[in-house]
Amino acid sequence: MYPLPILLAAEPFARLPDAFRTRTASAWGDVNLPGHAHSSFLEGPSFDREGNLYVVDIAFGRIFRITPGGEWSLVAEYDGWPNGLKVHPDGRLFVADYKRGILQVDPQNGQVTPFLERHRSEGFKGCNDLFFGSAGELYFTDQGQTGLHDATGRVYRWSEQRGLELLISTVPSPNGLVMNLAGTQLYIGVTRGNAVWRLPLMPDGGVSKAGLFVQLSGGAAGPDGLALDDEGGLWVCHPGMGVWRFDLRGRPTHLIEAEPGSLWTNLAFGGDGGRSLFITESATGVVLRADTPFAGRAMASHAA
Repeated sequence: MYPLPILLAAEPFARLPDAFRTRTASAWGDVNLPGHAHSSFLEGPSFDREGNLYVVDIAFGRIFRITPGGEWSLVAEYDGWPNGLKVHPDGRLFVADYKRGILQVDPQNGQVTPFLERHRSEGFKGCNDLFFGSAGELYFTDQGQTGLHDATGRVYRWSEQRGLELLISTVPSPNGLVMNLAGTQLYIGVTRGNAVWRLPLMPDGGVSKAGLFVQLSGGAAGPDGLALDDEGGLWVCHPGMGVWRFDLRGRPTHLIEAEPGSLWTNLAFGGDGGRSLFITESATGVVLRADTPFAGRAMASHAA
């Protein structure tokens, strides 16, 4: 259907130190990684303005900071399952926690405080990923155990002006999400549907005409983390396959191919000029780096 994508390569950037690999089982892993010993499950990469990379460890409720030189430090450890992470413009860390909702974390002292724990007195299914829009609004996915058997996953938006709003509640496993260049549509990684959805944002603040942007196949699971580049290209972390880039019209242009047995879950642009992708390899507790021909779209936390 399309020309073969250009192949790009990834190499190790930083490995979780052995000092943080002392555990082999967790309550989260019993459900999501049954039968597999694990010392971590890295996710949620996000950069601050100083070039430090933050990642979460879902299985053991940990948040790590990695310096540009690859040195690791533990920022926080708490009773939770942190899945997604983004840096607020004021430097706070916001975390989509499967167990506890949306949290905020002080990167200096590791203090964890609730931000959004429920909607209309009901708890969330299990928050997954999040990002800040250009006006400071917070978008996040509520995935839980939804899938093709239970297409009730949700996407929310929170703003100071309007509070918490439910945008859609019929997604079979919503995961990573990001906004297009024009700020008129959300891209949503739909893991169990093995697809990326396009969700138009209407002038009145609501949504309409949700549709498919890309239908994928294969892999160990469907799309997970998403990132956008300066040309509007969408980079999709596809566990078991690697990372795809699709242009504005949904055509595959580039592929960073994963090694067999690996589990790439999420990604973030960083490095000099924002032209490198940093990818969490959750099966081995390694962060990979791949140079790309495109600069990443700056997150709200990096805006002037």
